[in-house]
Amino acid sequence: MTQPGENAGSRSNGRGAARRTVLGAATVGAAALGLPSAVAGTAQSGPGRHRPTGQPPSPELRALLREISPRRIEATVRKLASFGTRHTLSSQEDPVRGVGAARDWLLAELRRSARVSGGRMTVELQSFIQQPGPRVPVPTRITNVVATIRGSVTPDRIYVVSGHYDTRCSDPMNASGDAPGADDDASGVAVVLELARVFATRRPAATVVFAAVAGEEQGLCGSGHMAKTFHGQQADIQAMFTNDIVGSPTAEDGSRDPYTIRLFAEGVPTSETPEQAEVRRSVGGENDSPSRQLARFVRDTAENDATGMRVRVIYRRDRYLRSGDHIPFLQQGYPAARFTEPAENYVHQHQDVRMVDGKQYGDLPEFCDFGFIARVARVNGAALWSLAQAPGTPRGAKIRTTALGNSTELVWERGPEPDLAGYEVVWRETTESEWTHVIPAGNVTRHTVDMSKDNVFFGIRALNRSGLRSPVAFPAPQA
Repeated sequence: MTQPGENAGSRSNGRGAARRTVLGAATVGAAALGLPSAVAGTAQSGPGRHRPTGQPPSPELRALLREISPRRIEATVRKLASFGTRHTLSSQEDPVRGVGAARDWLLAELRRSARVSGGRMTVELQSFIQQPGPRVPVPTRITNVVATIRGSVTPDRIYVVSGHYDTRCSDPMNASGDAPGADDDASGVAVVLELARVFATRRPAATVVFAAVAGEEQGLCGSGHMAKTFHGQQADIQAMFTNDIVGSPTAEDGSRDPYTIRLFAEGVPTSETPEQAEVRRSVGGENDSPSRQLARFVRDTAENDATGMRVRVIYRRDRYLRSGDHIPFLQQGYPAARFTEPAENYVHQHQDVRMVDGKQYGDLPEFCDFGFIARVARVNGAALWSLAQAPGTPRGAKIRTTALGNSTELVWERGPEPDLAGYEVVWRETTESEWTHVIPAGNVTRHTVDMSKDNVFFGIRALNRSGLRSPVAFPAPQA
């Protein structure tokens, strides 16, 4: 049995030793697997805070993030706002006003990015007819604009990032009034377009999908169609992020938090079956859904000096009683989370453009902070690039339960990546929200820890020869 922090070939000297704090465990794990020292260290997560699972940005990632341009983001937000309204029920034929004009411009922009990809990036219009519902009075064509850069190593593994390009004003059924939608959600679409541009010149190992979806304000229509399409194709979506209302760090009272972005991540999975719920209640996995592991991965890879941002993870599926485009993906069983600015200003969201007693209402570009949006794009870029370049989340992670005992045997399936270097076991006390200890397991598919599964939580993550780690897989019981 190996103790925390030991090489996989070492033997435990007893359970007392197994409970010692692991110092520099990530570095130990890298050295044990023969990884470069440049990637063996741990990242800092805020002033004076050490995260053992942290992954500092590589030179390659830093170069990618430096290319993200506030100027280009501003141009995108202002162009989308210039269409007057992008309401789902607005004109689809007018060349200068309405959702159709915005759709055509987005298509042209993504095609422009794809031209420099050497054929790796493709762009499509994903159209369907939305049948009548509460906010769609007649059958309506809805179109997502989607760019896909195919992975160079494991193309079947897919990561999705989205923003919605439709808008609304005070009356959600008013399709003719001005609804510029700068913050909600030209800001999120600008993040998607900028990421597509900088990824197009690179070769991610896994596939990344950049989506400008429509119909969000009328009931998550576009994202719902996309998630169902992926599910019908049995696509291996290992993470999905939506960027919705990421345009400003300024709250309604004027206070500012320009270096924080919220990330909403559910605990109990939306798609959980009654049988899965019973298992969760038995093992205590309320804080260990795939989406929570995804959120932890974002903090590990994107909360650093290369982004300049703090990622404030919110333990909710979305804002209180509200929803966004990640939810249809959660409904299909995919890990998904939502980025949103630190404090929304409702004067500049879902409002008719008007002046009342000297106060300007309406979602106008003048209330966006383009440097802030660029930093949000860097957070997304850091997470997506790290996900695409690292191994996929381990599959088949289990805790063996054939016999009672005070040690824990974990098993998992070997991943398909050709540069796979091995695996690590992570653990934490049940009262901790973050993984606190890392145990190098070696290039194996089982590992025994001299600690009781009754007392702590365990997880498994993969790493490759470059030292990049996957998100953590939370093990289920195996008889």
